[in-house]
Amino acid sequence: MSPKAFTSLIVIALVVLIGSQSFYIIKETERAIKLRFGEMIDDDVQPGIGFKMPLADVIKRFDARVLTLDTQPSRFLTSGKKYVIVDSFAKWRIKDVRNYYQATSGDRTRATLLLENQVNKGLRDEIAARSLYEVVSGERDQLMTKLTAMLNEQTQDELGIEVLDVRVKAIDLPDELSNNVYQRMSAERGRESREIRSEGNELAEGIQADADRQKTVIEAEAYREAEQIRGEGDAEASRIYAQAFNKDPEFYSFTRSLKAYTETFEGNDVLLLDPKSDFFRYLNDSKGN
Repeated sequence: MSPKAFTSLIVIALVVLIGSQSFYIIKETERAIKLRFGEMIDDDVQPGIGFKMPLADVIKRFDARVLTLDTQPSRFLTSGKKYVIVDSFAKWRIKDVRNYYQATSGDRTRATLLLENQVNKGLRDEIAARSLYEVVSGERDQLMTKLTAMLNEQTQDELGIEVLDVRVKAIDLPDELSNNVYQRMSAERGRESREIRSEGNELAEGIQADADRQKTVIEAEAYREAEQIRGEGDAEASRIYAQAFNKDPEFYSFTRSLKAYTETFEGNDVLLLDPKSDFFRYLNDSKGN
């Protein structure tokens, strides 16, 4: 290759290099700033294709979408001097690129670390002003709304970040506090179960006593009715016997004697009777005389 051709090749390479360094592309999902020799000359570079001075200008790009900060679970102290372990997350995005770059040097890791410190500080202050019940359920939504507004105001001024939302994923108790709470709950449930069982036994005894009383009354009434019916039956039987006797006294006496013979001589018993007694009068005389 001739020296002239080699020189032309170098010139073309330099032109291509300078040309590639003279243009930049900013996406719609990005925010960017332009630095010239390390000094910021444009803090709001618009999306699209732009021109910059080769070697002198540098374009810094940042993600403009809504980002999520997932904080590490931390221990906080409530107003009742009870520790809770809070796991939270925050939604944020870059609001002021200049402030963001000046506060973090464009380092997203540093930005999330600073934001996490702000979130934890805000949670610590808000939880310290509330009881355990208020933190867990009573004022949880109110706490999150107030914390979001407070953090958004602080981070926009200090970090150029807009905090869109702060939410708590979980609130847990430390192991030692969980055991104490479980023991208290167990004791309380045991006391309630004993009270319920005692009330049930008292109610059962009342029902049993009432059932026994009703049983006694029913049996007494049944016995009275049975005796009354038996008495009426005996009276009716006596009336029928008397009526039958009046119709044919001799036949009635004969049938009664036969029945007496049957009932007397059923078993193997031995009876010593006078054959001429009145008991055998129908055996000795068919007419019973």
